[in-house]
Amino acid sequence: MFQTDQLGAGISRFFEVSTKILISMVVVVIFLTILAGTVYTAYDFRLILTTQFHLAFRTILIDILTVLAILEILRTALAYYTYGRVKVTYIIDAVLVTILTEILAFWYREIAWQKLGMALALVLVLSFVRIFSILYSPRKENEEL
Repeated sequence: MFQTDQLGAGISRFFEVSTKILISMVVVVIFLTILAGTVYTAYDFRLILTTQFHLAFRTILIDILTVLAILEILRTALAYYTYGRVKVTYIIDAVLVTILTEILAFWYREIAWQKLGMALALVLVLSFVRIFSILYSPRKENEEL
């Protein structure tokens, strides 16, 4: 019985350590991606002088929002590294930023109103889920006890 408990604890510890190492590597890769995205966005500022104003700002805006979406993914990975669990609000934030990026891209192309309506409905549903996840957070319930 004693060896079974030790074996389970050893496997659990191995899993914990290996997960922390993998998440650390993922965080480094995500950070490098954010850095590359920021440099690419700064490079795209040249488009203001070389292309149509409207097209240049669309490109820059989408670049910035993409970097922000990746930043939310970084927050999710860091939360997992710190707390050992993923915070739902961080995931919802990442999805919201990504969807809002797509909605902003809709401004610059012809899109069926049904697709726009579905995207807006998804934003509304995710916003409500985010609000409810904050209101009924396990952390909040633990603090009340």
